[in-house]
Amino acid sequence: MSERPLILAVDDDRDLLKLLSIRLESADYAVSSVESAEAALAALAVRRPQVVITDLRMAGMDGMALFEAIRRDYPGLPVIILTAHGTIPDAVAATRRGVFGYLTKPVESKQLLEEVARAVAVSAVSGGDEQWRSGIVTRSPRVEEVLAKAKLVAVGDAAVLIRGESGTGKELLARAIHRASPRRDGPFVAINCGAIPENLLESELFGYAKGAFTGAARDHKGLFEQAAGGTLLLDEIGDMPPMLQVKLLRVLQESEVRPLGTTATVRVDVRVISATHRDLEAALREGTFREDLYYRLNVVQLALPSLGERREDIPLLADHFLRSLAQRYGKPIGGFAPEALERMAAADWPGNIRQLYNVVEQSVVLCTTPIVPAAWVEQAIAHQTREFTSFEVARQRFERDYLTQLLKITEGSVTRAARLARRNRTEFYKLLARHQLDPAEFKPARP
Repeated sequence: MSERPLILAVDDDRDLLKLLSIRLESADYAVSSVESAEAALAALAVRRPQVVITDLRMAGMDGMALFEAIRRDYPGLPVIILTAHGTIPDAVAATRRGVFGYLTKPVESKQLLEEVARAVAVSAVSGGDEQWRSGIVTRSPRVEEVLAKAKLVAVGDAAVLIRGESGTGKELLARAIHRASPRRDGPFVAINCGAIPENLLESELFGYAKGAFTGAARDHKGLFEQAAGGTLLLDEIGDMPPMLQVKLLRVLQESEVRPLGTTATVRVDVRVISATHRDLEAALREGTFREDLYYRLNVVQLALPSLGERREDIPLLADHFLRSLAQRYGKPIGGFAPEALERMAAADWPGNIRQLYNVVEQSVVLCTTPIVPAAWVEQAIAHQTREFTSFEVARQRFERDYLTQLLKITEGSVTRAARLARRNRTEFYKLLARHQLDPAEFKPARP
């Protein structure tokens, strides 16, 4: 049996609040009642309802101020405002600003239930069904905003581009979109475009026929065909080589693939979600990513915040990981010491959620007490921070050091340096500009 939709009712008149609660509960809604807007915001931080019903005129923060706070922190959460006859113009103006609806006091029971049912139906988390977002642990308003938008996007077939630093949960979000979509019963297939060599990536995506190349002993369906009727995640799309970008664009435009070694095309019905930690706008300017492909993939964009931008989730995630890992390793660990949680909440997390998971896992492995002490967490954070320099940062450091050495060897000669790097001058100049290196500074001083 599914959980009843939760309605948060807000009114500083206790009698009206009690009457409102009775009517909603008789219609099989769960009701949480509070007597002020301030108390409503506190309740929202603990548990998110499907609908908020609030009086317009209240002592302290009024209903419109509450609506503005909800719209800012919980986008997609419907708000219904109750108003007296004299404030109808205010309510009409509120509706134009995004309030879901307003009801005039005294509220008729039938009208109330019809409006609430309509609000529950369009709520981003209607019906209490949270299965689609299972595995995403959060109380962050920023993440909730992304999830509300993701659920709205999921019902269609528009291409989605998910952006976020490495380790922020981009694939987890892509899987949630798939589960919330009409394609949920089809396959979900993911590929990391930056982890596979170019010659193999093409055959993996589009497939090949027997004998297409050395080692092709049989026909092989590509990932586009394997994902037919479902969703294909192109992770780290920013790392896709330029030649493959052209072929991918053609597949997206024509909804058909041509396996290597064949002349026949195969129709494919796939929803494409792409993800990247790269600055694709910078890649467009540098000419390393095609503009037409960018706009084809970027119909809807979802941006995941880094762990440092959702610090309220750190204790929640740490506890979630701890329970799972303690069970896996068979250890009777009940939680973290307060100092350990404080250390995690204050730490930098360059590896984001993936790094936090590793810290918790290392702490669980080493811990021999019922509570994880701060010392184990300190040690794990220090170790993981050394290990978790991101690939992007490491590559940037290597590129800069490499270019610096070339310019020193060639005494600032771009022509010679480009020849040694086996790059054309134009591309080499772009690399220098990216790292703000001036060849003139490496030329020998004139006597």
